[in-house]
Amino acid sequence: MVELLDARNDFIFKKIFGSENNKDVLLAFLNSTFMEAGEPPLTEIILMNPYTDKDAPVEKQSILDIKAKTAEGKRINIEMQLFNPYNMEKRTLFYWSEMYYHQIQKGDDYSQLKKCVTINILNYSCLPNDRHHNVFHLREDHTGISLNNDLEIHVMELTKLEEQAVPLTGGLINWLLFLKGVEQPNWEVLTMNEPMLKKAMDTLEFLSQDAATRMEYDARMKYLRDEASRMNGAKAEGRAEGRAEGERKKAEEMVRELLALGVETSIIVRASGLPEQEVLSLKSQTGKH
Repeated sequence: MVELLDARNDFIFKKIFGSENNKDVLLAFLNSTFMEAGEPPLTEIILMNPYTDKDAPVEKQSILDIKAKTAEGKRINIEMQLFNPYNMEKRTLFYWSEMYYHQIQKGDDYSQLKKCVTINILNYSCLPNDRHHNVFHLREDHTGISLNNDLEIHVMELTKLEEQAVPLTGGLINWLLFLKGVEQPNWEVLTMNEPMLKKAMDTLEFLSQDAATRMEYDARMKYLRDEASRMNGAKAEGRAEGRAEGERKKAEEMVRELLALGVETSIIVRASGLPEQEVLSLKSQTGKH
């Protein structure tokens, strides 16, 4: 049996859900998503950036998201994140605002703006609750009234499915378990709950058997891992620099306190660990002679 590729890889995810041949798969996934948000099902979806061979991960920094719109003009953006890019909340708002802003040209009537929906599927946890599917809107703090319904953000965290058993009914959970990589013996139950999952599974199996796709997949995985390692390293370096800066400020505060007490410079140098020249500089700033 061929080892299956990871559907959480954004390159593979887009080939499964973002191609014209699989628009019915995307529609089924979206309807399961919107059903949980209490919204009516879609009858049609239009892909705005369908997968093509140009999406092959040659350009490493490309964002392999899925952009679509409904027949009524509502915009939808779906992004799969295998590794934590950090600042995901701000990144989400930035990309949502771009989608909203680019609907109209300067001088156009604002009434032409349509609702924009962002769906983030994350292979890590970022929200401080136990829900695997969170939905955000613009609401007033005290009364809960809606400012308008144009902003909608879905955050799906696959890591919060750890203890989730294979469900007995249909719904979004079946799609998320498939994406997370539930074992193939459980696939039959998932497809009984969500029949369109069968086509998604067949697509994944087909892609896993294609040598060219596996090469592109490996290249994309290498880039994603390298990028995650770089960002983790930068974050760790930032924490180290922050700690060093904190220690330095404490030392400087100690110097000022000792100077105020009239302690000799040589003693302050030994106590603070700062170079004598810096202690003398602080001494001149405080006016101690």
